Amino acid sequence: MSFEKANEILKEIEAAHPENADALEQFRIKYLGTKGVIKDLFGAMKNIAAEQRKDYGQLMNTLKVAAEQKHDTLKAQFSASSQSTKEKIDITAPAYTLNLGTRHPVSIIRHKMIEIFSRIGFTVAEGPEIEDDWHNFTALNTPEDHPARDMQDTFFLDEEKQRMLRSQTSTVQIRVMETQKPPIRIICPGRVYRNETISARAHCTFHQVEGLYIDTDVSFADLKQTMLYFAQEMFGKNVVVRFRPSFFPFTEPSAEMDISCFVCEGKGCPVCKQSGWVEIGGCGMVDPAVLENCKVDAEKYTGFAFGMGIERITMLKYRINDLRLFFENDVRFLKQFESAS
Repeated sequence: MSFEKANEILKEIEAAHPENADALEQFRIKYLGTKGVIKDLFGAMKNIAAEQRKDYGQLMNTLKVAAEQKHDTLKAQFSASSQSTKEKIDITAPAYTLNLGTRHPVSIIRHKMIEIFSRIGFTVAEGPEIEDDWHNFTALNTPEDHPARDMQDTFFLDEEKQRMLRSQTSTVQIRVMETQKPPIRIICPGRVYRNETISARAHCTFHQVEGLYIDTDVSFADLKQTMLYFAQEMFGKNVVVRFRPSFFPFTEPSAEMDISCFVCEGKGCPVCKQSGWVEIGGCGMVDPAVLENCKVDAEKYTGFAFGMGIERITMLKYRINDLRLFFENDVRFLKQFESAS
């Protein structure tokens, strides 16, 4: 292979202009392939005179570099052109839809409850979900041998049952009374835990809003008017309330609070089980023993407390018949509350 022939091939490489990716591949095979021209030129070096091999080798390297650079440059151009074609935007096509999320129905009702009580002077107080025996039971007038503990069996974190997941947000009320002097007017929203069998009506995890008002001359009449205001703001101005005597170890007297069924207006329906009334929570006057446990003068101050399950209120408000729906993260269920959020 003469030097003249090698120079001719170099000019061919420099002048080559493949028009597409397929032509470029044919160029690569012809000049850089295992059976290509340059491979054959390198193989012909043994026939070159010894004194000319150095110059011939340099020429071969020049050929190879020129072919590789030509191939790489054109390959990059074809790749960029292909990518640009793929990414071309059709401005006549419909816009991509953006799926917006929504607040969880329990969060919606929690916010609404806080808003209602804030209008009449209640502020939000929060506390830890991991509690001790004093704040979860004993300070609330529920000593170790009290049968009411069975109704609030929770999840204990040690064998001595001194550390536990709180079974009620009343623990926050105790902590506030221990650190703040009356007057106290707070609500305590938060997650609580009970050792319950999961069903359509019960769950081992749920949410509560509990309220506390401590001041001089607080009476049961104040409690009734507060709860009536909440019920009418949440369920409608036509709702009436009734109080049934009950028992809670931390309040005396105690009552279960019902509202007239806002679905059938008290006539009887499946929601109220044909009774015309729906239970929404418990309440009562704070037991003097609880005040004394928190170093609050029970001779000077009185107060009331109440508690409601947020899931319970949510189920009534939106007529949901299965508590488990709140924990399943089913988008089809959650999308129903887009307008409410």
